[in-house]
Amino acid sequence: MKLKSLQVRAAAIAVTIAAGAMSSGAALAQSSSTLDKILATKTLRCGVQLDFPPAGFRTAQNEPEGYDVAYCKDMAKSLGVTAQIVETPSAERIPALVSNRIDVLVASTSVTPQRAMTVAFSQPYVSFINVVLTTKDSGVQKFDDLKGRSVGGVTGTTTEQELRARFDQWKNPKGKFTGYGSESETYLALTQRKIDGVIVSAGTAGALIKSGQFPSLVVKGPAPSPADLAGIAVRKSDTDLMRWVNVFVWNQVRTGRYKELYATYFGDGKAPALNVEGVDY
Repeated sequence: MKLKSLQVRAAAIAVTIAAGAMSSGAALAQSSSTLDKILATKTLRCGVQLDFPPAGFRTAQNEPEGYDVAYCKDMAKSLGVTAQIVETPSAERIPALVSNRIDVLVASTSVTPQRAMTVAFSQPYVSFINVVLTTKDSGVQKFDDLKGRSVGGVTGTTTEQELRARFDQWKNPKGKFTGYGSESETYLALTQRKIDGVIVSAGTAGALIKSGQFPSLVVKGPAPSPADLAGIAVRKSDTDLMRWVNVFVWNQVRTGRYKELYATYFGDGKAPALNVEGVDY
């Protein structure tokens, strides 16, 4: 074989090897799990609602704070990475996760069969008891007093869906239901008397009243609903990350950190159980 032919053949082989190496590298990069990427970038991107106190809010210095913020920081510390809080309004929670804008959703997201069709949920990491939030001059004294009234909630949330279902059952022609795009819009509508009442978590109601920014608001009894269990969500394909998150949540309870965080942000009452009675998660 002539020297020139040998050189051409050698060059072709080199190109083939290089192409194969590039292909293998690309395949390896694509196969890297989200957990691997978090460890490699040393950053954990947490989607958190910052208009849902005390789980998520902003301080007077505009810094993210709250139970969910602290939980994300605990997760990052355990991984040896930095927590990046990504403000994620209620309606954007699932889309932000699916579109890879965040790594995990730590945003008081109730575990529901409908949501579980799109994302994967950890075992519950927080539990909410819901109450009726209204204004002092509304005349509402208990949940049933909302019949025939103007009510509402954040579209797509479990509390909004629960109240809407009750509203539809009442079939009261005087009643009116309004859906809102965010928690802050709902609170504003309530203070402006556009609606007479909403269902929110007891912790959120207490935080809003305690803040002094909503002097007209008052709690009027419990909502007729079971405990609202929320889980941390990841993409369905992130099985490694899901396994780690479940171990982390378990360890938060085992070490007493869950009780500590609950007392810090929700008050001195007993931290509620993170399961449904009679059912192990």
